[in-house]
Amino acid sequence: MDQTSPAAAGTLQRWLTGPRVGGLPHLAALPAPRLSFEFFPPRTEALEAQLWACIRRLEPLRPAFVSVTYGAGGTTQARTHATVARIVQETSLVPAAHLTCVGATRAEVEEVARRYWEAGVRHIVALRGDPPAGATGYAPHPGGFAYAADLVAGLKRIAPFEISVAAYPETHPAAVSPEADLDNLKRKIDAGATRAITQYFFDTGVYLRFLDRCAAAGITVPIVPGIMPVSNFTQMRKFSAMCGAGVPDWMGTLFEGLEEDAETRRLVAAVVAAEQVRLLQANGVDEFHFYTLNRPDLVYAIAHLLGARPAPRG
Repeated sequence: MDQTSPAAAGTLQRWLTGPRVGGLPHLAALPAPRLSFEFFPPRTEALEAQLWACIRRLEPLRPAFVSVTYGAGGTTQARTHATVARIVQETSLVPAAHLTCVGATRAEVEEVARRYWEAGVRHIVALRGDPPAGATGYAPHPGGFAYAADLVAGLKRIAPFEISVAAYPETHPAAVSPEADLDNLKRKIDAGATRAITQYFFDTGVYLRFLDRCAAAGITVPIVPGIMPVSNFTQMRKFSAMCGAGVPDWMGTLFEGLEEDAETRRLVAAVVAAEQVRLLQANGVDEFHFYTLNRPDLVYAIAHLLGARPAPRG
């Protein structure tokens, strides 16, 4: 006697007749993508040890370059320079130093750039920069570079740097419109930037539509997706509200109830980020820039899933 319930039979019928979704391309079918990593300079000796543990962990993956950030208002300029110089001297990595317009004259910024060139640094991430703490908004320094496009042009006059700039798939919070924001990106490219790195995002469709808009605007340089592995969802959501990055509802559902469970949060974070980058790779994207937050394990795991492997020893 057939004991199958009508509900169960209906479920089976739905499984049999529903659309079939093909899997993502097998890892072996795709070459490992070009990777780059972002670090921030340490403020204490303990944080410096954490940073260098991160650098040593990721160095064997042979990234295309690693970038070192600036604090708001240029507050970590000396630490950034020291970190970049040490990367040049003690590692096989190619460093890219962040440089901003904030809080310095043109002559001061140009002198920093010259020091980087003399130290062997050939790649700059040129940014307008965030206002100093307590400021109500951005105001160009009276004797400085006003905006990132001006900084890019100034750097090109000093030396033939490779220059990366920022891009915002969801529009910079201070931009008057998405069109104006895209025009600003085009000015930075026209001034000599060779690559744009995006603000992090979680909706892959947002990034892919942004690529279409960039192409329509005549931008042809790589628009490298910035990837943020999220292990602290509450903190990330607060930061995203300030920088204009959208947080899909499904992410909140995935991290729900894990506020006191750091280990499970890390596992969820690895799955979320790995799925995001695999989907982008299936759409033809072959470069990724990871915001490491000086915590390498999630990034290392995702890079492994993408096919990156440590350089052979010896």
